[in-house]
Formats: sequence, C-alpha cells, structure tokens
Amino acid sequence: MTGEAAFAGGNARNSIALKAAEKRFGAPGVGVQALTPTTLDIVGEEMTILLGPSGCGKTTMLRLIAGLEPPTSGNIEVGGANLWANNRRNVQALSQLGMVFQDANLFPWLTIEDNIALPLKLRGVAKATRLNKARELCELVGILGFEKRLPRELSGGMRQRAAIARALSYDPGILLMDEPFGALDAMTRDTMNLELQRIWMETRKTIVLVTHSIGEAVFLANRIVLLSPRPGRVQEVIDVPFARPRDPGIHGTPEFQAIVAELRGKLEH
Repeated sequence: MTGEAAFAGGNARNSIALKAAEKRFGAPGVGVQALTPTTLDIVGEEMTILLGPSGCGKTTMLRLIAGLEPPTSGNIEVGGANLWANNRRNVQALSQLGMVFQDANLFPWLTIEDNIALPLKLRGVAKATRLNKARELCELVGILGFEKRLPRELSGGMRQRAAIARALSYDPGILLMDEPFGALDAMTRDTMNLELQRIWMETRKTIVLVTHSIGEAVFLANRIVLLSPRPGRVQEVIDVPFARPRDPGIHGTPEFQAIVAELRGKLEH
C-alpha cells in the first residue's frame, strides 16, 4: 500500500522517533516485558494509529512517547530532542505533547471553558486571554455555546470534545490519544471520527492514536503501526492510500474492506 503523497516528509519539528525503546515492568527475569526494543519513526503532521491485540503494548508505547513512563532502555526523540536524559524528562520536549485519555477527566466543578483553559491558567496566562482561547477551541471542536455548562450537563461525546480542546489549549505540535472514543456508542464514535479528521485537517497536528477498532484505524490513519502480541513489537507499518477528506461511505467500498480484511487476517495470525 502507498501513502498519501501530499503528506510525504511531514514536519520534522513535530516528528517522533523511538530509538531501541524498551519497557519492562518488575525485576529482570521475573517482571513483564511489555515492549521489546523498538525503533520507529512517526512522521510529523500525520495521523498515526497504533493497532494490535489487547496487551500488545500499544498504551505502553503511547505512555513512553508522552513521558508518563521512562523507557527501561533506549530513548524517545520528540522533534529531534531526547525526551529522557539521566532518567529526567526534557521539559521543552514535553511542551510539544498533548494527551487525551479514554475518560475525559474533566473537573466536575469547573465549567467547560474553565476546564479547557486550565492548562493555560497553570502556565500563568491572563484570564481574558485564556478564556478567549477556550472559546476558540470550543468552536474548533464543535461545542461552542456550551462553554458555560458543567461537564455533567454534556453528553459523553461532547465531554470528549472538551478534553480534546483542553489538550490543544497550549498549542502542542503533537496530540497523543489513548482509545479516546472507546467508551462511546457506535454512532457517536463515528461522529467523533469525522470530527477528529476535520480537526486534523484544520490544525495539521501530529496525532498518535491507540485503538482496537480496525475500521477506525483505516478511516483515520495516514499510517497504521501494527503491533504483535506481548511482548510488543512492531510487526508492520502500513500506509493507508485514501485521500482526505474521507466520507463515511468509504467504509463500504471494496478498497476499504480489503484493507480491513488484510489487517484482520494479520491480527488473527
């Protein structure tokens, strides 16, 4: 399969590179090998999907990239800079990373705009400036008009939109997403896939997303990183050939179904 020529090369500033990055939990010999030494280049300004069976190391890889876990050996580069040095995180590299989890994790006592603006408040940004930014992001993610509401007043899909907006509030070059739509119903999940595609086309962020859904991976990705069962390793990197924007009807085309069937066969094998 060939990739999208329009995005070839990407942006080196927002690229990610795993350099023989390995992760073991517990003592050598008795612990769990979550990820074998992995070397992988993730191109800037593309949407890369991590796909594989449960327990294969997808989330572990994402947490290594996010700086939430140190690699047991090897390193991760963000925009060419080492994320870890002497077991300490590179703060400048971390500033390029935004994270969205499966649960929106919004503070229930804060309004939506205050939740979105919170990272800017922690960075000392003036109130008027950060609230203006929050409203801009509400418009970007499609929840403008709900910025004064509390999280409990919004649906799960709208709360997740707010979580995406919060991750984008300080304008990171890279957005990391761990099963962000996994808890949503099928119709809402399809809508969120379309919304994420639109947000990516408007912002050109580097996005790395973990999913168990083959269809979601093929619909969203520029490239799919297929991981083997634990201990996790990169089995294959697959380019997705479809131009953007991708319409939901693409799911029913023979070309789309052929890629889905090929990936399912590789996963089952």
